[in-house]
Amino acid sequence: MTEFSQLGLSPTTLQAVAATGYTTATPIQEQAIPVALAGRDVLGIAQTGTGKTAAFTLPLVERLASGRARARMPRAIVLAPTRELADQVAESFGKYAKGTKLNWVLLIGGVSMGDQVAALNKGVDVLIATPGRLLDLFERGKMLLTGVEIMVVDEADRMLDMGFIPDIERIFKLTPPRRQTLFFSATMPPEITRLTTAFLKDPTRIEVSRPAQTADTITQYLVRIPTSDPKAKRTALRALIERADVKNGIVFCNRKSEVDIVAKSLQKHGIDAAPIHGDLDQSYRMKTLAAFRAGELKILVASDVAARGLDIPDVSHVFNYDVAHHADDYVHRIGRTGRAGRTGEAFMIVTPADDKSLDKVLKLIKKTPEELVLDGIDFSEIHDRPRDDRKPARGRERTRGGRSRVADSAPAAVEATPAPVETVEAAADDKPARSRSRRKKAEPVAEIPVAETPVSVVDPMEPQLLQSDRRGEPRPTRSEPPRQGGVRGFGDDIPAFLRRPVVVPA
Repeated sequence: MTEFSQLGLSPTTLQAVAATGYTTATPIQEQAIPVALAGRDVLGIAQTGTGKTAAFTLPLVERLASGRARARMPRAIVLAPTRELADQVAESFGKYAKGTKLNWVLLIGGVSMGDQVAALNKGVDVLIATPGRLLDLFERGKMLLTGVEIMVVDEADRMLDMGFIPDIERIFKLTPPRRQTLFFSATMPPEITRLTTAFLKDPTRIEVSRPAQTADTITQYLVRIPTSDPKAKRTALRALIERADVKNGIVFCNRKSEVDIVAKSLQKHGIDAAPIHGDLDQSYRMKTLAAFRAGELKILVASDVAARGLDIPDVSHVFNYDVAHHADDYVHRIGRTGRAGRTGEAFMIVTPADDKSLDKVLKLIKKTPEELVLDGIDFSEIHDRPRDDRKPARGRERTRGGRSRVADSAPAAVEATPAPVETVEAAADDKPARSRSRRKKAEPVAEIPVAETPVSVVDPMEPQLLQSDRRGEPRPTRSEPPRQGGVRGFGDDIPAFLRRPVVVPA
């Protein structure tokens, strides 16, 4: 075991590390920190939970300690695939940079851009960003990347899954070729290998564990149910949460829509749960994570993207509501528990439709989880009603054009109405006929005496019309932008008599 004091860090940084409670470096930290401090490129291959964040944050603090940032010219960039992971890196940087004059800014979507721009204008040493927001601000002219000395890419394989590789390539090309690059990924697919070959200079490759290795501190269980019915799966999930001694847990779903449904189902049955995925408001996601970290929330229902790389050190259970489509994702999911020497349990619900995905997972992890039987549940009697058979909510439903009408599927409301219910479309078709009938029955309007002296209403286009007449040019209409003043925005359907000065009674 290697102490941080043996890695060449300054006393100020060592004091900041000690304040976090860490004294011994992990394998990735032990190998990556000295190489990065020497100014060489690093290619780190390690799964989540191995201490990668400190492996690049500590050298970043050391190398930037001397020097000063200039306005709109950051000295270092840290790229992360998700807002939550970027926020987590910023939190770690804040801890390790104590005692220095370094400053940083978090550039993520879903929050005010004004504060980010103000920080850039003052000058920052480190940008911690997601690729989209960084490029957005760059294209707006809010920063220059010609002064970047160090560039860090975290969770590169997740960047690939999310389609960020073209953005990463563009950011690389915007930074100076002389920069130092620290590149970290859990796996090395061909596209990531191509990226490192193109942009890293003779990197030191550090691989501390197999990409598909699961920790021995995690006890894995497999729960088979005889049906793929969603209600049966939700029933099995609740049974697992209730039977296990769950301090806190994360439930993983393959689809964001399923995340919301499962979270609502757990809440309905009295289980403290909340969803987190990319479509939710950023402030809500951050509050949910903060509550889960603080122990105020028991169950976090998440998508793979939202939970990838999150450092939540003490998670007792992980539940795979869906079998992961990609076998690598299963390893990352259960890696949320059993961290830092603690023990944890992971459950995977398997239906007859999951055979192919399950085979890929078992082949990758090279072990068979223990099978667990849920007694006392007759899954053959549990069926989720098809949506077409469910009773729709009464009231008004939206129609094309933003209007609303009484729902056709609310028979009780229709029967209670003495007269037939008309839709908006039908009412609209009847309007011209009713209007004409009213005009026929209308009383004649009394004549208004006309004053002897007429008063002209000044037309703002009159000077222009007169000039056109003198030059023999066609008279401009209000549908054209006037040459000198006038009124904009009128259409061609203005009657001819409105295009001339109108005389009205006094």
